[in-house]
Amino acid sequence: MNDVSDLYQEIIIDHNARPRNFRELETPDKFIEGYNPICGDKIILYLKFNGNMIADISFQGSGCAISRASASMMTEAVKGITKQGANGIFEAFHNMITRTPGDGIDVATLGDLEFLSGVTAFPARIKCAILSWHTLRAALHGNDEIVSTE
Repeated sequence: MNDVSDLYQEIIIDHNARPRNFRELETPDKFIEGYNPICGDKIILYLKFNGNMIADISFQGSGCAISRASASMMTEAVKGITKQGANGIFEAFHNMITRTPGDGIDVATLGDLEFLSGVTAFPARIKCAILSWHTLRAALHGNDEIVSTE
């Protein structure tokens, strides 16, 4: 592993092969579906709240390596934080994925999620990376409809 792109690839491969929080959550307070019609990625996101805190989060579904890795990393990033904190991470992630080259990345907020910044080199894959995030945001805002990247 000689550079950031090697590390990026390794992290994507690891989270795709061994996704964290990949299970159906028993008795969730909220579940919501997301769908990317362009490439067929599908996700069901399950959330358990303790007041304003995301006490537990999990997902199931099928999709490409980037979609699955992004969902896995997302669940790790938002588990145990407030809804407001999760919305802040969504904003930082969305800004990173849709940024103009040369724009800065909020590394302090994103942590390891920064490794998904390599997706910007593949514009067709951006919707794969952001599907789980838009699904989470819809869940946090009380949406019950299927989320679509279109």
